[in-house]
Parts: sequence; structure tokens; C-alpha cells
Amino acid sequence: KAGEAVAAAKKSGASKDEVNAKVEKLLALKKQITALDPTHSLAIVDKKKKAKAPEPAGEKKGLSKREQKRLARGEDVKKKKKDKDPNRWAVDPAKAAAKAEKARLKALAKAEAEKADVKAIAPPTPPGEKKILAEQMSRTYNPGDVEAAWQDWWEKSGWYGCDEKQALKRPADEKFVMVIPPPNVTGSLHLGHALTAAIEDCLTRWHRMRGDATLYVPGTDHAGIATQSVVEKMLAKQSPPVSRHDLGREKFLEHVWAWKGQYGSRICTQLRRLGSSVDWSRERFTMDDRCAKAVTEAFVRFHEAGIMYRASRLVNWSCALKSAISDLEVDHLELNGGELRTVPGHGSTKYQFAMFTEFAYKVIGSDEEVVVATTRLETMLG
Repeated sequence: KAGEAVAAAKKSGASKDEVNAKVEKLLALKKQITALDPTHSLAIVDKKKKAKAPEPAGEKKGLSKREQKRLARGEDVKKKKKDKDPNRWAVDPAKAAAKAEKARLKALAKAEAEKADVKAIAPPTPPGEKKILAEQMSRTYNPGDVEAAWQDWWEKSGWYGCDEKQALKRPADEKFVMVIPPPNVTGSLHLGHALTAAIEDCLTRWHRMRGDATLYVPGTDHAGIATQSVVEKMLAKQSPPVSRHDLGREKFLEHVWAWKGQYGSRICTQLRRLGSSVDWSRERFTMDDRCAKAVTEAFVRFHEAGIMYRASRLVNWSCALKSAISDLEVDHLELNGGELRTVPGHGSTKYQFAMFTEFAYKVIGSDEEVVVATTRLETMLG
């Protein structure tokens, strides 16, 4: 009852003095109970002096997990501790001296190797000149030192070029011309490109060693959609942000060419690092004037031959790019009926997708209707 009185006083908002008086009364009661029966549930227990309860007579303590494992292996449950050598951490003077001598010899050998490698460092080679070699070969292979300066000399010497006049005099079976599949200018070469370039370069070098008129042409692809997206993102980060519609076609193309000049040489640098024997004097970009002229000519010829024509077709329209894109650029999603999703270029507004919409077409001269259901509203007539 005294404990309930303390709780009720605190809950009712009694004064501090009133609560303290009730607490003192509760403590006095617990002291009386402790004096009469120390084992009572309300007795005051000193946790620091609380002794561990003795095990009942006749009962054995359960085995620990480690002891159970020993018992399962057939070993003694109570394994005796090993006697440890009190001098186990003492230092053996003979071993310490041997270890110090070994470390000294290792450091001496390292210093001698570094001194010897000084003669293995090649002096700087002027750009385009044949590489100046070191006095002696390095003890370890360093790709950067070994490959440096060679590519510039090969290009300046024209080893990978092809004489057009001499090639025209050759029969068809003594000519080998290959155009490198142009990688996208927005990316960088990966392992697949390296494998392809190695195979193409092997074929080119083999024909060149045979004495054939050999030409391996490098180039990069403008990757229209990817390049446009990258440049637009760059313009959007400017202060103030600018869009391609604000700039207009000509100004936007100037920014594309500026971006290509700054970042587009990464792929060509990687091809040089691979050592591909391409004729860099014939390097092409798919938006060069000559390439653009060839594309225009091809389109005109296709149109005149009836191969290329204009017609009404479903296209993949990009809300963000405001342009039609190819099937390769489309990401397909599985949607549940009626799912709400945002659309790029339309802010935070959500639109409902994957819903059937029914259209009722009246039959001429009749009260009947033809009902058509579709998820592609843009395909419906009327």
C-alpha cells in the first residue's frame, strides 16, 4: 500500500515534500520487512554483497559447450591447462643477431639495386624522334618507360601510311583496306574494343609484312543522341542554365564541336596506347564535312532508287530530347495496370499508364457501335 501511495502522489502532482514523506514511509516499512525476513520479495537487497546461491546438494553443474565437444570426441572433459614457459617471451641473443644481419643485407641489396637502376632510366626523347634508350635494361618491367616515345616516332616516320599512286598499280588481291568500326566519341574503350583492335591490327600487320598495299583507317562516331544529351547536361549546369532551344541549331553545334575537341580525343589516345598501326593522317569523325557530304549523297541516291521514302509510322518519341529515337535507345518497362509515373520534361506531374481505353465508333446507317480498346491512344482514328 505504501508503494501505491507513492505512485499515486506522483501521478496526482503532489508537492515534492509530500512525495518525499511517502517515500520515507515506504523505506521504513521495507527496513522492518528486511529485519523480519531477509528473503522476502520486498526486502532490501544489497547487490554488491549478494552472494551466489549455492548449488543444491546432489546436483551437478551442466557441461559447457566446449566440454560437450570434448566429451563427443572422447577426450577428457576437464582438460588440464598446459604449463606455459615463464621465459617464452625472452629474446634469444643469437636469433636476434641473425635477424638483424638479415635485415641489414636486405637493405644493402635494395640500395645496390636502386643504384643500378639509375642507369636503366632512359633520358627524355624529343617528340617525334627515335627513342633514346637507357644504358642498361631495368631489373623490373615498367610499361610506361618501355612504351614511351615510340608511338610519336612511328607516326612521324609514316610507317603506317599507304602510297595511293603505288596502290593503284597493284591488283585487287594485293590490296588490304580496313576502316576501324568507329567507337562513340562520348565513351571510352573497354576490353571488347581492345580485343577487336588487337585482331584487326594483327590482320593489318600481316598484310603489310606480305608487301600488300595496306591501309587501316581510324575514326570515331558522333553518337548523336548521346552527344546531344551530354552537351545539354553541361549547358544546364551553367549559370544561368541554357537549353539547345535557347541557343538555336548553329550555336548548339558550336558547343558540340567545342566539347568534341576537348573530350573527344580520349579514344584516339587509347588506340595509340594499344599500338594499333592505323594511319592517323586519315583520321575521320562522322560529322566531318567529307563524311557529311558522303552521307547526304547516299541518302539522295537511296531516295531516288525508291529504297528510302517518307511514310506514317509509329516512332519512339523522347519527351526529354523532343526527338524520335531508335529501338536501341528504348528501355522497356513492365508496368501494372493504372500505374502512375512521371514523364521527363513534364515536372512532377504523374500520368496513368498501362490502361485500356475504349472507343465506340458509330456504324453508318445503324444504331450499332464498334468498340475498340487500346493502350496506345495515339493509334486511334478520330
